[in-house]
Amino acid sequence: MTRPERGKLDARGLRAAPSQVLGAVRLVPLVRDEPLAGLHLYAAPTHADLTVVRLDPRTTYTAYVPHALVAALPGHGQAHASAGTQLVRPRAAPEAVFRVQMTQRLARREGDGLRLLPQHLALEAYLSVGFGGPDVAWPEYSREVLSRGLSPRVERVRRGDAVRGLDDALRVFELYPGQVGVLVFVADAFASAFVTPCPEDYRRLHRTLLEDMYGELLVQYAVLHPDAAALWGRIDGGAVGSLADLADAVAGLRREWGAFAGLMASGLLDAEFDVATAQHLGGFRLQRFLPSFNPHAENHVGEAIVDAAGRLAYLQTFRLSAAQARRGRLLSALVAADWEIAAAAEALGTSREELLARLRNNGLERLLKAHVR
Repeated sequence: MTRPERGKLDARGLRAAPSQVLGAVRLVPLVRDEPLAGLHLYAAPTHADLTVVRLDPRTTYTAYVPHALVAALPGHGQAHASAGTQLVRPRAAPEAVFRVQMTQRLARREGDGLRLLPQHLALEAYLSVGFGGPDVAWPEYSREVLSRGLSPRVERVRRGDAVRGLDDALRVFELYPGQVGVLVFVADAFASAFVTPCPEDYRRLHRTLLEDMYGELLVQYAVLHPDAAALWGRIDGGAVGSLADLADAVAGLRREWGAFAGLMASGLLDAEFDVATAQHLGGFRLQRFLPSFNPHAENHVGEAIVDAAGRLAYLQTFRLSAAQARRGRLLSALVAADWEIAAAAEALGTSREELLARLRNNGLERLLKAHVR
């Protein structure tokens, strides 16, 4: 893993097509005029109820992982094609069996390809912020945190099939010509982005959005705000004198709708991230990124595969809740200040007492000794 660098996502070659709306779910197709050659993605089901990843001798990452993704160079990896990944529940066995899968890495080389656990590479990066705890035995911190670090770090998420309307939207909506990805909005809150190298890859992986992870708040949005507004526009009939004029007017409306979708996703596309490279595959790099934890903006974590020019071949993101972003902000401030409470408080523009209160209010009270709490 390389040291993180600051940067933005390079969405060159991608453009948004007109969205489709069903209930609270808005799906915005992402289109490439030319497929990004040199890489293909396949799904590989895990058939496990729980996956345990051994990150190092003292650290494990435990989660539900419905499938892995295999990134393969052309001419390799076709044996990993998505046969058997249709989203149906297996018939119950005569006796209940709980299957646990053990693996060594969240992303690893496998033959001539790269196998990764989608979204988990990004979420593990978020969970690892401040995970090791203080290196200096400052008097405020508890003995447990000084000896074990922030173990375990736990966050709750929901599967896509818990988002009301997403299953129907994926089943009913037509794929757009040249579609290689999608922006997912729930009650017009930007939930996630998914990008693949070419239309064939996206068709294979389209329904896996139901197995992706979404925040609890987005699941609630789908219930509380069941209808997202459909986009519409007015065409000046006086300016239309032929079918060609009408086609031009419709094309102009579609361009406006695509630009509006890009504006709705600006919290991801315009944001700066801390980007670290996890693996290399040919001329491609697998990266994961963390946000700046700005409390007044959207905060997305994610992973991407980029080519030598930095263009996105693969992208998958997860939107943090406001509470998750606050915890990330507090922990990253402590790490930057070498865990010195006063220095971290100064960097956050607050007092020592206020920072201690914010740590307690954001579920990080076990960092602190009892008398400090």
